[in-house]
Amino acid sequence: MRCDKVITYLRVFGTTMFGVSLLLAITAAYIMNYQFIKTDNYYFSFGLYGTILAVHLIIQSLFAFLEHKNMKRSLETPIKLNKTLALCIAAFQEDPNYLRKCLLSVKRLTYPGIKVIMVIDGNNEDDIYMMDIFGEIMGRDKAATYIWKSNFHHKGPDETDESYLESMQHVTRMVLSNKCVCIMQKWGGKREVMYTAFKALGRSVDYVQVCDSDTMLDPASSVEMVKVLEQDPMVGGVGGDVQILNKYESWISFLSSVRYWMAFNIERACQSYFGCVQCISGPLGMYRNSLLHDFIEDWYNQEFMGSQCSFGDDRHLTNRVLSLGYATKYTARSKCLTETPIRYLRWLNQQTRWSKSYFREWLYNAMWFHKHHLWMTYEAVITGFFPFFLIATVIQLFYRGRIWNILLFLLTVQLVGLIKSSFASCLRGNIVMVFMSFYSVLYMSSLLPAKMFAIATINKAGWGTSGRKTVVVNFIGLIPISVWFSILFGGVLYTIYQETKKPFSESEQTILIIGAILYACYWVMLLTLYAVLITKCGRRKKEQQYDMVLDV
Repeated sequence: MRCDKVITYLRVFGTTMFGVSLLLAITAAYIMNYQFIKTDNYYFSFGLYGTILAVHLIIQSLFAFLEHKNMKRSLETPIKLNKTLALCIAAFQEDPNYLRKCLLSVKRLTYPGIKVIMVIDGNNEDDIYMMDIFGEIMGRDKAATYIWKSNFHHKGPDETDESYLESMQHVTRMVLSNKCVCIMQKWGGKREVMYTAFKALGRSVDYVQVCDSDTMLDPASSVEMVKVLEQDPMVGGVGGDVQILNKYESWISFLSSVRYWMAFNIERACQSYFGCVQCISGPLGMYRNSLLHDFIEDWYNQEFMGSQCSFGDDRHLTNRVLSLGYATKYTARSKCLTETPIRYLRWLNQQTRWSKSYFREWLYNAMWFHKHHLWMTYEAVITGFFPFFLIATVIQLFYRGRIWNILLFLLTVQLVGLIKSSFASCLRGNIVMVFMSFYSVLYMSSLLPAKMFAIATINKAGWGTSGRKTVVVNFIGLIPISVWFSILFGGVLYTIYQETKKPFSESEQTILIIGAILYACYWVMLLTLYAVLITKCGRRKKEQQYDMVLDV
Protein backbone atom coordinates (compact mmCIF):
# COMPACT_ATOMS: atom_id res chain seq x y z
CA MET A 1 0.00 0.00 0.00
CA ARG A 2 2.81 2.39 0.98
CA CYS A 3 4.69 1.42 -2.16
CA ASP A 4 1.66 2.32 -4.30
CA LYS A 5 1.48 5.75 -2.65
CA VAL A 6 5.17 6.37 -3.30
CA ILE A 7 4.74 5.42 -6.97
CA THR A 8 1.71 7.72 -7.24
CA TYR A 9 3.63 10.64 -5.71
CA LEU A 10 6.53 10.01 -8.05
CA ARG A 11 4.21 9.93 -11.05
CA VAL A 12 2.53 13.17 -9.94
CA PHE A 13 5.92 14.84 -9.47
CA GLY A 14 7.31 13.50 -12.75
CA THR A 15 4.23 14.47 -14.76
CA THR A 16 4.15 17.95 -13.22
CA MET A 17 7.83 18.54 -13.92
CA PHE A 18 7.40 17.31 -17.49
CA GLY A 19 4.49 19.68 -18.11
CA VAL A 20 6.21 22.68 -16.50
CA SER A 21 9.48 21.98 -18.32
CA LEU A 22 7.66 21.67 -21.64
CA LEU A 23 5.84 24.96 -21.12
CA LEU A 24 9.07 26.74 -20.07
CA ALA A 25 10.91 25.32 -23.09
CA ILE A 26 8.21 26.51 -25.51
CA THR A 27 8.09 29.91 -23.83
CA ALA A 28 11.89 30.24 -24.00
CA ALA A 29 11.88 29.24 -27.68
CA TYR A 30 9.22 31.87 -28.34
CA ILE A 31 10.93 34.68 -26.40
CA MET A 32 14.43 33.94 -27.72
CA ASN A 33 13.08 33.94 -31.28
CA TYR A 34 16.04 31.84 -32.41
CA GLN A 35 16.05 31.51 -36.21
CA PHE A 36 17.41 28.49 -38.10
CA ILE A 37 16.82 30.08 -41.48
CA LYS A 38 16.52 33.77 -42.29
CA THR A 39 16.95 36.06 -45.29
CA ASP A 40 18.21 39.62 -45.53
CA ASN A 41 15.80 42.13 -43.99
CA TYR A 42 13.91 39.18 -42.43
CA TYR A 43 11.61 38.72 -45.40
CA PHE A 44 11.52 35.00 -44.58
CA SER A 45 12.60 33.12 -41.45
CA PHE A 46 12.03 29.80 -39.75
CA GLY A 47 12.87 29.48 -36.08
CA LEU A 48 12.85 27.16 -33.09
CA TYR A 49 9.27 27.89 -32.06
CA GLY A 50 7.99 27.18 -35.57
CA THR A 51 9.96 23.96 -35.58
CA ILE A 52 8.31 22.82 -32.34
CA LEU A 53 4.83 23.40 -33.80
CA ALA A 54 5.75 21.70 -37.09
CA VAL A 55 7.11 18.64 -35.26
CA HIS A 56 3.96 18.51 -33.14
CA LEU A 57 1.72 18.41 -36.25
CA ILE A 58 3.87 15.68 -37.83
CA ILE A 59 3.87 13.51 -34.70
CA GLN A 60 0.14 14.01 -34.17
CA SER A 61 -0.60 13.00 -37.77
CA LEU A 62 1.66 9.94 -37.49
CA PHE A 63 -0.05 8.56 -34.39
CA ALA A 64 -3.47 9.30 -35.90
CA PHE A 65 -2.46 7.27 -38.95
CA LEU A 66 -1.31 4.39 -36.73
CA GLU A 67 -4.58 4.44 -34.78
CA HIS A 68 -6.59 4.23 -38.00
CA LYS A 69 -4.57 1.13 -38.91
CA ASN A 70 -5.45 -0.34 -35.50
CA MET A 71 -9.13 0.34 -36.19
CA LYS A 72 -8.94 -1.60 -39.45
CA ARG A 73 -7.32 -4.56 -37.69
CA SER A 74 -10.17 -4.62 -35.16
CA LEU A 75 -12.42 -5.85 -37.98
CA GLU A 76 -10.82 -9.26 -37.59
CA THR A 77 -11.72 -9.51 -33.90
CA PRO A 78 -14.98 -11.45 -33.40
CA ILE A 79 -17.11 -10.61 -30.34
CA LYS A 80 -20.37 -11.83 -28.88
CA LEU A 81 -23.12 -9.21 -28.70
CA ASN A 82 -24.54 -10.49 -25.44
CA LYS A 83 -24.07 -7.42 -23.23
CA THR A 84 -27.09 -5.28 -22.39
CA LEU A 85 -27.16 -1.76 -23.82
CA ALA A 86 -29.33 1.31 -23.29
CA LEU A 87 -29.45 4.33 -25.60
CA CYS A 88 -30.19 7.66 -23.87
CA ILE A 89 -31.42 10.50 -26.08
CA ALA A 90 -31.41 14.08 -24.75
CA ALA A 91 -34.03 16.36 -26.35
CA PHE A 92 -34.74 20.08 -26.02
CA GLN A 93 -36.96 22.14 -28.34
CA GLU A 94 -35.85 19.95 -31.24
CA ASP A 95 -36.67 20.61 -34.87
CA PRO A 96 -39.38 18.02 -35.73
CA ASN A 97 -37.61 16.92 -38.93
CA TYR A 98 -34.32 16.30 -37.14
CA LEU A 99 -36.06 14.40 -34.35
CA ARG A 100 -37.83 12.14 -36.86
CA LYS A 101 -34.55 11.40 -38.63
CA CYS A 102 -32.92 10.65 -35.29
CA LEU A 103 -35.60 8.19 -34.18
CA LEU A 104 -35.78 6.50 -37.58
CA SER A 105 -32.02 5.91 -37.40
CA VAL A 106 -32.43 4.50 -33.88
CA LYS A 107 -34.92 1.93 -35.21
CA ARG A 108 -32.29 0.80 -37.73
CA LEU A 109 -29.62 0.06 -35.13
CA THR A 110 -28.36 -3.49 -35.48
CA TYR A 111 -27.42 -4.13 -31.86
CA PRO A 112 -29.83 -6.75 -30.45
CA GLY A 113 -32.21 -5.90 -27.62
CA ILE A 114 -31.21 -2.26 -27.23
CA LYS A 115 -33.27 -0.20 -24.76
CA VAL A 116 -34.19 3.33 -25.90
CA ILE A 117 -34.86 6.17 -23.44
CA MET A 118 -35.61 9.71 -24.63
CA VAL A 119 -35.81 12.39 -21.96
CA ILE A 120 -37.28 15.77 -22.96
CA ASP A 121 -36.05 18.87 -21.15
CA GLY A 122 -39.36 20.63 -20.55
CA ASN A 123 -42.93 19.55 -19.77
CA ASN A 124 -44.99 22.40 -21.21
CA GLU A 125 -47.62 22.07 -23.93
CA ASP A 126 -45.07 23.41 -26.43
CA ASP A 127 -42.91 20.34 -25.77
CA ILE A 128 -45.55 17.65 -26.28
CA TYR A 129 -44.87 17.44 -30.03
CA MET A 130 -41.59 15.63 -29.28
CA MET A 131 -43.36 12.95 -27.29
CA ASP A 132 -45.93 12.58 -30.09
CA ILE A 133 -43.14 12.08 -32.64
CA PHE A 134 -41.52 9.47 -30.37
CA GLY A 135 -44.77 7.51 -30.19
CA GLU A 136 -45.34 7.87 -33.93
CA ILE A 137 -41.88 6.57 -34.92
CA MET A 138 -41.24 3.99 -32.20
CA GLY A 139 -44.84 2.68 -32.17
CA ARG A 140 -47.51 3.87 -29.76
CA ASP A 141 -48.21 0.30 -28.68
CA LYS A 142 -44.53 -0.26 -27.81
CA ALA A 143 -43.56 3.13 -26.37
CA ALA A 144 -44.13 3.97 -22.70
CA THR A 145 -44.56 7.71 -22.12
CA TYR A 146 -44.81 9.86 -19.02
CA ILE A 147 -45.22 13.62 -18.45
CA TRP A 148 -43.39 14.30 -15.18
CA LYS A 149 -44.12 17.49 -13.25
CA SER A 150 -40.72 17.25 -11.59
CA ASN A 151 -37.24 15.87 -12.14
CA PHE A 152 -34.87 14.00 -9.83
CA HIS A 153 -33.69 17.21 -8.13
CA HIS A 154 -36.59 19.65 -8.22
CA LYS A 155 -40.23 19.18 -7.32
CA GLY A 156 -42.88 20.42 -9.69
CA PRO A 157 -45.76 22.73 -8.76
CA ASP A 158 -48.31 21.32 -6.27
CA GLU A 159 -46.14 18.23 -5.63
CA THR A 160 -46.12 16.88 -2.09
CA ASP A 161 -43.15 14.95 -0.72
CA GLU A 162 -45.19 11.76 -0.98
CA SER A 163 -46.29 12.29 -4.58
CA TYR A 164 -42.77 13.39 -5.54
CA LEU A 165 -41.26 10.19 -4.16
CA GLU A 166 -43.93 8.13 -5.88
CA SER A 167 -43.27 9.86 -9.22
CA MET A 168 -39.53 9.10 -9.01
CA GLN A 169 -40.27 5.45 -8.31
CA HIS A 170 -42.72 5.39 -11.23
CA VAL A 171 -40.07 6.77 -13.61
CA THR A 172 -37.57 4.14 -12.48
CA ARG A 173 -40.07 1.27 -12.82
CA MET A 174 -41.14 2.43 -16.27
CA VAL A 175 -37.55 2.65 -17.53
CA LEU A 176 -36.64 -0.77 -16.16
CA SER A 177 -39.73 -2.56 -17.48
CA ASN A 178 -39.97 -1.14 -21.02
CA LYS A 179 -37.77 -1.18 -24.13
CA CYS A 180 -38.88 2.21 -25.45
CA VAL A 181 -39.49 5.04 -23.00
CA CYS A 182 -40.12 8.77 -23.44
CA ILE A 183 -40.19 11.09 -20.42
CA MET A 184 -41.07 14.79 -20.39
CA GLN A 185 -39.76 16.42 -17.23
CA LYS A 186 -39.36 19.78 -15.52
CA TRP A 187 -36.76 21.92 -17.30
CA GLY A 188 -33.28 21.64 -15.81
CA GLY A 189 -30.74 21.59 -18.63
CA LYS A 190 -29.00 18.79 -20.51
CA ARG A 191 -27.17 17.46 -17.46
CA GLU A 192 -30.50 17.03 -15.65
CA VAL A 193 -31.89 15.15 -18.65
CA MET A 194 -28.89 12.82 -18.81
CA TYR A 195 -29.01 12.27 -15.06
CA THR A 196 -32.64 11.13 -15.27
CA ALA A 197 -31.79 8.43 -17.80
CA PHE A 198 -28.68 7.28 -15.90
CA LYS A 199 -30.40 7.28 -12.52
CA ALA A 200 -33.53 5.46 -13.69
CA LEU A 201 -31.45 2.79 -15.43
CA GLY A 202 -29.39 2.14 -12.33
CA ARG A 203 -27.03 -0.78 -12.86
CA SER A 204 -29.54 -2.73 -14.96
CA VAL A 205 -27.44 -2.62 -18.17
CA ASP A 206 -23.78 -3.16 -19.03
CA TYR A 207 -23.25 -0.20 -21.36
CA VAL A 208 -24.92 3.18 -21.79
CA GLN A 209 -24.86 5.00 -25.13
CA VAL A 210 -25.57 8.74 -25.31
CA CYS A 211 -27.09 10.60 -28.24
CA ASP A 212 -28.57 14.02 -29.03
CA SER A 213 -32.00 14.43 -30.60
CA ASP A 214 -30.58 16.02 -33.76
CA THR A 215 -28.36 13.02 -34.53
CA MET A 216 -28.73 10.30 -37.16
CA LEU A 217 -26.95 7.11 -36.14
CA ASP A 218 -25.34 4.67 -38.53
CA PRO A 219 -26.93 1.21 -38.12
CA ALA A 220 -23.62 -0.31 -36.97
CA SER A 221 -22.63 2.56 -34.66
CA SER A 222 -23.60 0.81 -31.42
CA VAL A 223 -22.01 -2.49 -32.43
CA GLU A 224 -18.69 -0.83 -33.29
CA MET A 225 -18.46 0.99 -29.96
CA VAL A 226 -19.34 -2.15 -28.02
CA LYS A 227 -16.46 -3.89 -29.84
CA VAL A 228 -14.00 -1.36 -28.45
CA LEU A 229 -15.27 -1.75 -24.89
CA GLU A 230 -15.28 -5.54 -25.16
CA GLN A 231 -11.70 -5.72 -26.43
CA ASP A 232 -10.19 -4.06 -23.35
CA PRO A 233 -11.76 -4.00 -19.87
CA MET A 234 -9.67 -0.93 -18.98
CA VAL A 235 -11.41 1.19 -21.61
CA GLY A 236 -14.12 3.11 -19.79
CA GLY A 237 -15.64 5.08 -22.66
CA VAL A 238 -15.53 5.35 -26.43
CA GLY A 239 -16.67 7.92 -28.96
CA GLY A 240 -17.41 7.71 -32.67
CA ASP A 241 -16.97 9.77 -35.82
CA VAL A 242 -19.40 12.71 -35.77
CA GLN A 243 -20.15 14.13 -39.22
CA ILE A 244 -22.37 17.05 -40.22
CA LEU A 245 -25.93 16.42 -41.40
CA ASN A 246 -26.63 19.90 -42.79
CA LYS A 247 -23.17 20.71 -44.16
CA TYR A 248 -24.44 22.15 -47.46
CA GLU A 249 -26.87 24.64 -45.91
CA SER A 250 -24.31 27.43 -45.42
CA TRP A 251 -20.60 28.17 -45.58
CA ILE A 252 -20.45 27.97 -41.77
CA SER A 253 -21.90 24.47 -41.67
CA PHE A 254 -19.64 23.35 -44.53
CA LEU A 255 -16.47 24.63 -42.86
CA SER A 256 -17.65 23.00 -39.63
CA SER A 257 -17.93 19.68 -41.48
CA VAL A 258 -14.28 19.69 -42.59
CA ARG A 259 -13.19 20.89 -39.15
CA TYR A 260 -15.15 18.06 -37.52
CA TRP A 261 -13.40 15.50 -39.70
CA MET A 262 -10.00 16.90 -38.75
CA ALA A 263 -10.90 17.07 -35.04
CA PHE A 264 -12.12 13.49 -34.89
CA ASN A 265 -9.91 11.65 -37.38
CA ILE A 266 -6.62 13.40 -36.65
CA GLU A 267 -6.74 14.94 -33.18
CA ARG A 268 -8.95 12.42 -31.36
CA ALA A 269 -7.54 9.50 -33.30
CA CYS A 270 -4.10 10.51 -32.03
CA GLN A 271 -5.41 10.81 -28.45
CA SER A 272 -7.05 7.41 -28.84
CA TYR A 273 -3.70 5.83 -29.72
CA PHE A 274 -2.61 6.68 -26.18
CA GLY A 275 -6.00 5.94 -24.58
CA CYS A 276 -6.73 9.50 -23.49
CA VAL A 277 -9.47 11.02 -25.68
CA GLN A 278 -10.29 14.32 -23.97
CA CYS A 279 -13.96 14.55 -24.94
CA ILE A 280 -16.38 11.82 -25.96
CA SER A 281 -18.87 13.79 -28.00
CA GLY A 282 -22.51 13.97 -26.94
CA PRO A 283 -24.02 12.85 -30.27
CA LEU A 284 -22.14 9.53 -30.26
CA GLY A 285 -20.58 8.05 -27.15
CA MET A 286 -20.71 4.95 -24.97
CA TYR A 287 -19.67 4.25 -21.37
CA ARG A 288 -19.41 1.32 -19.00
CA ASN A 289 -22.47 1.68 -16.82
CA SER A 290 -20.63 0.39 -13.75
CA LEU A 291 -18.28 3.40 -13.98
CA LEU A 292 -21.09 5.91 -14.50
CA HIS A 293 -22.60 4.97 -11.17
CA ASP A 294 -19.27 5.41 -9.40
CA PHE A 295 -19.34 9.15 -10.11
CA ILE A 296 -22.87 10.08 -11.28
CA GLU A 297 -23.59 12.26 -8.23
CA ASP A 298 -20.22 14.04 -8.37
CA TRP A 299 -20.68 14.57 -12.11
CA TYR A 300 -24.13 16.08 -11.67
CA ASN A 301 -23.11 18.29 -8.73
CA GLN A 302 -19.94 19.63 -10.38
CA GLU A 303 -19.10 23.16 -9.26
CA PHE A 304 -16.62 25.70 -10.54
CA MET A 305 -15.77 28.91 -8.69
CA GLY A 306 -18.73 28.41 -6.38
CA SER A 307 -21.36 27.90 -9.10
CA GLN A 308 -22.91 24.66 -10.33
CA CYS A 309 -21.80 23.85 -13.87
CA SER A 310 -24.50 23.91 -16.53
CA PHE A 311 -22.52 23.16 -19.69
CA GLY A 312 -19.65 20.89 -20.75
CA ASP A 313 -21.61 17.83 -19.63
CA ASP A 314 -20.02 15.40 -22.09
CA ARG A 315 -16.46 16.66 -21.58
CA HIS A 316 -16.80 16.34 -17.81
CA LEU A 317 -18.31 12.88 -18.17
CA THR A 318 -15.21 11.89 -20.16
CA ASN A 319 -12.91 13.44 -17.58
CA ARG A 320 -14.62 11.53 -14.79
CA VAL A 321 -13.79 8.29 -16.59
CA LEU A 322 -10.18 9.42 -17.01
CA SER A 323 -10.00 10.40 -13.34
CA LEU A 324 -10.59 6.74 -12.38
CA GLY A 325 -7.58 5.69 -14.45
CA TYR A 326 -9.62 4.16 -17.28
CA ALA A 327 -8.76 4.79 -20.92
CA THR A 328 -11.03 6.59 -23.38
CA LYS A 329 -10.97 5.67 -27.06
CA TYR A 330 -12.21 6.76 -30.46
CA THR A 331 -13.35 4.59 -33.35
CA ALA A 332 -13.96 5.90 -36.85
CA ARG A 333 -15.97 2.75 -37.57
CA SER A 334 -18.87 4.11 -35.51
CA LYS A 335 -20.48 7.03 -37.33
CA CYS A 336 -23.30 9.49 -37.06
CA LEU A 337 -24.60 12.70 -38.62
CA THR A 338 -25.57 15.67 -36.47
CA GLU A 339 -26.89 19.20 -36.95
CA THR A 340 -24.59 22.20 -36.66
CA PRO A 341 -25.39 25.94 -36.66
CA ILE A 342 -25.80 27.46 -40.12
CA ARG A 343 -25.71 31.07 -38.95
CA TYR A 344 -22.52 32.82 -37.85
CA LEU A 345 -23.83 34.18 -34.53
CA ARG A 346 -25.24 30.85 -33.37
CA TRP A 347 -21.98 29.12 -34.34
CA LEU A 348 -19.99 31.75 -32.44
CA ASN A 349 -22.07 31.31 -29.29
CA GLN A 350 -21.68 27.54 -29.55
CA GLN A 351 -17.89 27.80 -29.90
CA THR A 352 -17.64 30.22 -26.97
CA ARG A 353 -19.63 27.85 -24.76
CA TRP A 354 -17.43 24.91 -25.83
CA SER A 355 -14.30 26.96 -25.15
CA LYS A 356 -15.53 27.73 -21.64
CA SER A 357 -15.94 24.05 -20.88
CA TYR A 358 -12.57 23.25 -22.49
CA PHE A 359 -10.60 25.61 -20.24
CA ARG A 360 -12.60 24.67 -17.15
CA GLU A 361 -12.12 20.95 -17.80
CA TRP A 362 -8.43 21.52 -18.61
CA LEU A 363 -7.93 22.51 -14.97
CA TYR A 364 -9.86 19.48 -13.74
CA ASN A 365 -8.08 17.15 -16.14
CA ALA A 366 -4.66 18.31 -14.96
CA MET A 367 -5.23 16.51 -11.65
CA TRP A 368 -5.23 13.15 -13.43
CA PHE A 369 -2.33 13.57 -15.86
CA HIS A 370 -0.26 11.17 -13.74
CA LYS A 371 -2.74 8.33 -14.32
CA HIS A 372 -2.24 8.31 -18.08
CA HIS A 373 0.37 8.39 -20.82
CA LEU A 374 2.66 11.44 -20.97
CA TRP A 375 1.04 12.34 -24.29
CA MET A 376 -2.00 13.53 -22.33
CA THR A 377 0.17 16.06 -20.46
CA TYR A 378 2.10 17.01 -23.57
CA GLU A 379 -0.96 17.69 -25.69
CA ALA A 380 -2.74 19.57 -22.89
CA VAL A 381 0.21 21.97 -22.62
CA ILE A 382 0.55 22.44 -26.39
CA THR A 383 -3.13 22.98 -27.15
CA GLY A 384 -3.96 24.80 -23.91
CA PHE A 385 -1.33 27.52 -24.28
CA PHE A 386 -1.15 27.77 -28.08
CA PRO A 387 -3.90 30.46 -28.35
CA PHE A 388 -1.96 32.78 -26.03
CA PHE A 389 1.27 32.45 -28.04
CA LEU A 390 -0.70 32.96 -31.24
CA ILE A 391 -2.38 36.15 -30.02
CA ALA A 392 0.98 37.54 -28.91
CA THR A 393 2.45 36.73 -32.33
CA VAL A 394 -0.40 38.39 -34.24
CA ILE A 395 -0.27 41.59 -32.17
CA GLN A 396 3.51 41.71 -32.47
CA LEU A 397 3.43 41.38 -36.26
CA PHE A 398 0.64 43.92 -36.71
CA TYR A 399 2.47 46.54 -34.62
CA ARG A 400 5.97 46.19 -36.04
CA GLY A 401 5.29 48.89 -38.59
CA ARG A 402 6.00 46.78 -41.69
CA ILE A 403 3.32 45.88 -44.23
CA TRP A 404 5.31 42.81 -45.19
CA ASN A 405 4.96 41.38 -41.67
CA ILE A 406 1.16 41.54 -41.95
CA LEU A 407 1.18 40.04 -45.45
CA LEU A 408 3.63 37.33 -44.37
CA PHE A 409 1.35 36.44 -41.46
CA LEU A 410 -1.65 36.09 -43.80
CA LEU A 411 0.38 33.94 -46.20
CA THR A 412 1.68 31.76 -43.36
CA VAL A 413 -1.81 31.14 -41.95
CA GLN A 414 -3.04 29.90 -45.33
CA LEU A 415 0.15 27.91 -46.03
CA VAL A 416 -0.09 26.01 -42.74
CA GLY A 417 -3.80 25.45 -43.41
CA LEU A 418 -3.03 24.08 -46.88
CA ILE A 419 -0.37 21.71 -45.58
CA LYS A 420 -2.69 20.30 -42.89
CA SER A 421 -5.64 20.07 -45.28
CA SER A 422 -3.52 18.36 -47.95
CA PHE A 423 -2.50 15.64 -45.49
CA ALA A 424 -6.13 15.27 -44.41
CA SER A 425 -7.20 14.98 -48.07
CA CYS A 426 -4.73 12.13 -48.56
CA LEU A 427 -5.80 10.35 -45.38
CA ARG A 428 -9.50 10.73 -46.15
CA GLY A 429 -9.10 10.22 -49.90
CA ASN A 430 -11.29 13.24 -50.60
CA ILE A 431 -10.22 16.58 -52.08
CA VAL A 432 -12.93 18.34 -50.08
CA MET A 433 -10.55 18.50 -47.11
CA VAL A 434 -8.50 21.14 -48.93
CA PHE A 435 -11.12 23.63 -47.78
CA MET A 436 -9.89 23.10 -44.23
CA SER A 437 -7.48 25.93 -45.03
CA PHE A 438 -10.54 28.23 -45.15
CA TYR A 439 -11.28 27.35 -41.55
CA SER A 440 -7.97 28.84 -40.47
CA VAL A 441 -9.34 32.28 -41.39
CA LEU A 442 -12.44 31.61 -39.29
CA TYR A 443 -10.21 30.48 -36.43
CA MET A 444 -7.98 33.55 -36.55
CA SER A 445 -10.78 36.08 -36.97
CA SER A 446 -13.46 34.63 -34.68
CA LEU A 447 -12.57 31.56 -32.66
CA LEU A 448 -9.33 32.96 -31.24
CA PRO A 449 -10.94 36.04 -29.64
CA ALA A 450 -13.92 33.89 -28.61
CA LYS A 451 -11.54 31.69 -26.60
CA MET A 452 -10.24 34.71 -24.72
CA PHE A 453 -13.79 35.90 -24.07
CA ALA A 454 -14.65 32.40 -22.84
CA ILE A 455 -11.85 32.60 -20.26
CA ALA A 456 -12.95 36.08 -19.15
CA THR A 457 -16.56 34.92 -18.67
CA ILE A 458 -15.84 31.31 -17.74
CA ASN A 459 -18.17 31.40 -14.73
CA LYS A 460 -21.09 32.92 -16.65
CA ALA A 461 -23.64 30.33 -17.79
CA GLY A 462 -26.57 32.50 -18.83
CA TRP A 463 -26.25 32.12 -22.60
CA GLY A 464 -25.17 29.71 -25.30
CA THR A 465 -26.80 27.95 -28.23
CA SER A 466 -30.57 27.70 -28.18
CA GLY A 467 -32.94 24.92 -29.16
CA ARG A 468 -33.34 24.22 -32.86
CA LYS A 469 -37.10 24.70 -33.07
CA THR A 470 -36.82 28.34 -32.03
CA VAL A 471 -33.40 29.83 -32.70
CA VAL A 472 -32.59 32.77 -30.41
CA VAL A 473 -30.16 35.35 -31.79
CA ASN A 474 -27.60 36.49 -29.21
CA PHE A 475 -25.21 39.33 -30.01
CA ILE A 476 -22.97 38.98 -26.94
CA GLY A 477 -20.54 36.85 -28.92
CA LEU A 478 -19.75 39.83 -31.14
CA ILE A 479 -18.10 41.71 -28.26
CA PRO A 480 -14.73 39.91 -28.42
CA ILE A 481 -14.79 39.96 -32.23
CA SER A 482 -15.25 43.75 -32.22
CA VAL A 483 -12.42 44.21 -29.72
CA TRP A 484 -10.13 41.90 -31.70
CA PHE A 485 -10.77 43.66 -35.00
CA SER A 486 -10.23 47.03 -33.32
CA ILE A 487 -6.82 45.87 -32.12
CA LEU A 488 -5.88 44.56 -35.58
CA PHE A 489 -7.20 47.68 -37.32
CA GLY A 490 -5.12 49.81 -34.96
CA GLY A 491 -2.07 47.79 -36.01
CA VAL A 492 -2.85 48.34 -39.68
CA LEU A 493 -3.18 52.12 -39.16
CA TYR A 494 0.07 52.19 -37.20
CA THR A 495 1.83 50.23 -39.95
CA ILE A 496 0.54 52.57 -42.66
CA TYR A 497 1.75 55.56 -40.63
CA GLN A 498 5.21 54.03 -40.16
CA GLU A 499 5.54 53.01 -43.81
CA THR A 500 4.71 56.54 -45.05
CA LYS A 501 7.81 57.86 -43.28
CA LYS A 502 10.18 56.17 -45.70
CA PRO A 503 9.91 54.94 -49.30
CA PHE A 504 9.89 51.21 -50.12
CA SER A 505 13.15 49.79 -51.43
CA GLU A 506 13.06 48.08 -54.80
CA SER A 507 13.49 44.63 -53.24
CA GLU A 508 10.73 45.28 -50.75
CA GLN A 509 8.37 46.40 -53.50
CA THR A 510 9.09 43.18 -55.40
CA ILE A 511 8.49 41.00 -52.35
CA LEU A 512 5.21 42.80 -51.54
CA ILE A 513 3.93 42.45 -55.10
CA ILE A 514 4.81 38.74 -55.26
CA GLY A 515 3.24 38.10 -51.83
CA ALA A 516 0.05 39.97 -52.72
CA ILE A 517 -0.26 38.07 -56.02
CA LEU A 518 0.22 34.72 -54.28
CA TYR A 519 -2.36 35.57 -51.63
CA ALA A 520 -4.86 36.74 -54.25
CA CYS A 521 -4.26 33.62 -56.36
CA TYR A 522 -4.94 31.41 -53.34
CA TRP A 523 -8.32 32.99 -52.73
CA VAL A 524 -9.30 33.01 -56.41
CA MET A 525 -8.46 29.31 -56.82
CA LEU A 526 -10.09 28.14 -53.57
CA LEU A 527 -13.24 30.24 -54.02
CA THR A 528 -13.58 29.03 -57.61
CA LEU A 529 -13.17 25.44 -56.47
CA TYR A 530 -15.74 26.03 -53.73
CA ALA A 531 -18.23 27.49 -56.21
CA VAL A 532 -17.74 24.64 -58.68
CA LEU A 533 -17.62 21.66 -56.31
CA ILE A 534 -19.41 22.54 -53.09
CA THR A 535 -22.15 24.92 -54.23
CA LYS A 536 -23.17 22.59 -57.06
CA CYS A 537 -22.97 19.54 -54.79
CA GLY A 538 -25.01 21.34 -52.14
CA ARG A 539 -27.82 22.11 -54.60
CA ARG A 540 -27.90 18.49 -55.69
CA LYS A 541 -28.01 17.22 -52.10
CA LYS A 542 -30.84 19.58 -51.16
CA GLU A 543 -32.93 18.16 -53.98
CA GLN A 544 -32.47 14.64 -52.60
CA GLN A 545 -34.00 13.11 -49.50
CA TYR A 546 -31.81 11.57 -46.82
CA ASP A 547 -32.72 7.97 -47.56
CA MET A 548 -29.31 6.78 -46.41
CA VAL A 549 -28.33 7.19 -42.78
CA LEU A 550 -24.90 8.55 -43.68
CA ASP A 551 -24.40 11.15 -46.34
CA VAL A 552 -21.03 10.10 -47.72
